[in-house]
Amino acid sequence: MATESTAQTRLIQFLREELALPTPAIALALRQPEQGANLPMVLWQYGLITLEQLDKIFDWMETAY
Repeated sequence: MATESTAQTRLIQFLREELALPTPAIALALRQPEQGANLPMVLWQYGLITLEQLDKIFDWMETAY
């Protein structure tokens, strides 16, 4: 469980620093019940990130995890 929490913390840091995603947008996505372990998809489904940003997130996740 601690690894998942650390991974999510790193993802949130990436979203804030690299994509300049506002904290309220991230918080909104984190509150969604379908969020589970797939925060990037929730952000995209809610229109909080573009498809290009989603691709960047997935690229980052491939190398970060």
